[in-house]
Amino acid sequence: MRLDRPLLKLPCRYDAAALAAEVAALPPSAWLPHPGKLPGNDAVPLITPGGTISNGFAGPMAPTEHLRACPYIMQIMADIGAVWGRSRLMGLAPGSDVPDHVDVGYYWRTHLRVHVPIVTEPSVSFTAGGETVHMAAGECWVFDTFQMHRVRNGGSAKRVHLVLDTVGGERLWDLVAAAQAGAGSDGAELVPPGAANGPIAYEQVNLPEIMSGWEIRCHIDYLLGLAPAGPALDAVAPRLDRFASSWMAVWAEHGPSPAGLPAYRRLIETVREDLRSLRASAILLHNQVPLDRALAELIFLVAVPADRAPAAPAPALAAAR
Repeated sequence: MRLDRPLLKLPCRYDAAALAAEVAALPPSAWLPHPGKLPGNDAVPLITPGGTISNGFAGPMAPTEHLRACPYIMQIMADIGAVWGRSRLMGLAPGSDVPDHVDVGYYWRTHLRVHVPIVTEPSVSFTAGGETVHMAAGECWVFDTFQMHRVRNGGSAKRVHLVLDTVGGERLWDLVAAAQAGAGSDGAELVPPGAANGPIAYEQVNLPEIMSGWEIRCHIDYLLGLAPAGPALDAVAPRLDRFASSWMAVWAEHGPSPAGLPAYRRLIETVREDLRSLRASAILLHNQVPLDRALAELIFLVAVPADRAPAAPAPALAAAR
């Protein structure tokens, strides 16, 4: 489901004081430095592969010991109603920034990011796609991570957000649809701590062993739709169409069987060579990410096992939040 704007406030509200109390009760050792060593940024892992303390993105997800110590956060997750992937508490020190960047990669293509501010000040700003907002404590926001975005903590205290990644869910899509239709959070009933909540669903499948032809075609169409029209795109688009059609032929013969890996790898190698000759790197998407990089991160580096990048995808232009 696509958002119709870069930043969207959902029609739900949560008890910021109760959330802050849970955060304050966590031991200082729960906070880990940013994996990219971004100054002033730290995080508490809440959902990770296997529930271990890590920054992993892929594999069956489970709650960490820190999430299990935060019943109200788990209640909020159940209330939003989604299938949850990697999720964290994210801190930003006073005077610190998350510079302009775009989240590029297979993980970001398949996930929506939810923010619930816990500790914040009016001088904390969040900018995405040229729109800047202050996310107030207890609100719930989603945003398009494939837009250029940045964060600035101009306040005097550490900003703490609950940051949840998800492929979605029916209740969440209802909230998104209501917000896009104009429903605001001001009239939403606050969800108090201790209210009854349903089960929490965690991702168990989040990366294909071998990408299907239909998924290859889906990603190509998505990226071409974000590229500017012109002679360069006119030259690249037919080559990508042939690549997708050839992949579908191999898929029809082998499907996800390892027997097809040599053929799949040859297709990737030859199309990447041709895209270099066609100067696909000169085609910039609407978010200023080169088309060849987006293709690599969404398809070429993850479509077959041997060519997969490390689990943590590298965002474009700056370190990830």
